[in-house]
Amino acid sequence: MKTRNIAKKIIVYVFLISAFVVSVFPFYWMIVGMTNKSVDVIKGKMTFGNQLINNLTTLFTTFDMKGVLFNSLKISVLTVIGTLIISSMAAYGFQIFSSPAREKIYNAILLSMMVPFAALMIPLFRLIVKFGLLNKHIGLILTSIASVFIIFFFRQSIKSFPHEIIQAARVDGAGEFRIFFTIFMPSMRSTYAAAAIYSFMNSWNAYLWPLIVLQTDEKKTVTLLISSMSSAYTPQYGVIMTAIVIATLPIIIVFFTFQRYFVQGMLGSVKQ
Repeated sequence: MKTRNIAKKIIVYVFLISAFVVSVFPFYWMIVGMTNKSVDVIKGKMTFGNQLINNLTTLFTTFDMKGVLFNSLKISVLTVIGTLIISSMAAYGFQIFSSPAREKIYNAILLSMMVPFAALMIPLFRLIVKFGLLNKHIGLILTSIASVFIIFFFRQSIKSFPHEIIQAARVDGAGEFRIFFTIFMPSMRSTYAAAAIYSFMNSWNAYLWPLIVLQTDEKKTVTLLISSMSSAYTPQYGVIMTAIVIATLPIIIVFFTFQRYFVQGMLGSVKQ
């Protein structure tokens, strides 16, 4: 019996260690690559080099890295703010206010998640062209702030929100907007944090839709810059790895900033 238990533990630990190595190795290779020349990256060199300063200098002097980082940050922050406000208000309305057609409309919205984005690209493109939003960040933001998944996520969390608080606020004469912004939002802080991480990652890593909407270099995001660097005739892999590491940092910062609320938000907890 003891031998069998030891064998099970060994198998479990071997599996966990293997999964850890497989998960961490791409990040290690990416960080090592940013310190080496392009030829060393191609050869598969797995040790750190001395080309970090040169790669950073080449990246910021040859490419408009500061500009695309600012563009990505502006688009992502505004998209997150818009998504959190619009989606949480929609979920609040679906859960708090009742009507005969409420569930039918909600189910129809959920069914729209089954429509692939490829089927929406042409209608969305014609829409932003009609309103003169092509090659503008606002066009990219407005078409991204309505997230069906975030609406669903918020509504599931609102189900655990004590509705007695809302009723008491109404009795005291508070309006719906005051209840939403001063009572509901602070109480759902963990849910907002989890939704913010999800929305920021989606916006920051977006590629296909920004590629269609943003058509000039000064408007492009960091993902489009990295893609253009990778498709060059002679890619500078050390510089590309440096750009990828820099592009990954904002996501890491956002996650670790909100991580204390993330698990609570995913579980739908409410701050009492």
